[in-house]
Amino acid sequence: MSHKDVNIDVQNLGKVAVLMGGTSAEREVSLMSGHGVLAALRSRGVDAHAFDPAERDMGELRREGFARCFITLHGRHGEDGTVQGALELLGIPYTGPGVLASAIAMDKVMTKRMWIAEGLPTPRYVCLTPEQQTPERLRGVPDTLGLPLIVKPPHEGSSIGVSKVNGYSDMQAAVALSARYEPEVLCEEFIEGEEVTCPVLGTGAEARALPVIRIEAPNGAYDYQNKYFTDEVKYHCPSGLPEAEEREIQRLVLASYRALGCRGWGRADLMIRASDRKPFLLEINTSPGMTGHSLVPMSARAAGLSYEDLCLLLLAGAALDSPAGTLTGGAQ
Repeated sequence: MSHKDVNIDVQNLGKVAVLMGGTSAEREVSLMSGHGVLAALRSRGVDAHAFDPAERDMGELRREGFARCFITLHGRHGEDGTVQGALELLGIPYTGPGVLASAIAMDKVMTKRMWIAEGLPTPRYVCLTPEQQTPERLRGVPDTLGLPLIVKPPHEGSSIGVSKVNGYSDMQAAVALSARYEPEVLCEEFIEGEEVTCPVLGTGAEARALPVIRIEAPNGAYDYQNKYFTDEVKYHCPSGLPEAEEREIQRLVLASYRALGCRGWGRADLMIRASDRKPFLLEINTSPGMTGHSLVPMSARAAGLSYEDLCLLLLAGAALDSPAGTLTGGAQ
């Protein structure tokens, strides 16, 4: 996919709102993503404007005549189906997956249930409700999942509230940290090996996996700070993985994307287990970062697609779950 393949009539895109900021724990990253996308779209002649739902009423989108939205909101009230639902009601097409796929993908436990039902590999897990977070129950989790293990909030992104538990005595603090973000806590088997990520562009049969990125973090600490605010993490794209491994990861990622009913774009994160090179799906992001450190633009560049063209392509694919005019009133 190269620059010349992206032949989009910018005039037909109309007035565009780049949704950024929002109210989630990832507001800071969202603003960085949004300003990047805004500058890219404007550089290509798109009539694009910043719009922060934390500061303005969503109804203004319709009143101000916006024809479509580029969603660069991350986390809750941006990536979880709520903004998508509001845009469905307003009848304004938007980038990325629809209401149901966004809601499922935002919930790591529901995502795992879907993947397991489809026979896709994902680490074993235990989900603890507030009532189950007793000292006795916490002591039993490492017996089920082994050590080390990962503890994280089921709905947050960007490694927020995530801990690696190395011993029984670490469980209480890890669960307490995760529970600061939301009541339920997800405990997950730790896969020792290499972390990779792989973006997908497109919808249905047309969806395509982009090149895999292999992530090399200092001491394996691929956390919020290292993701966005340091240059310590090394990203390898091309990944340097054997071709058969790269293809298998791309196949799995496409299957995971379709299993959740995603459209537009997304990015799946995986671990490759060192002992047998088996890949495991961790999660799928339905509104991936678009900052200077972000991974989808990096993978797209490796496929010959510039940041600006990537933004245009995603915007041109903006859609609604229920296209305007297909709804009829009243029971038949």
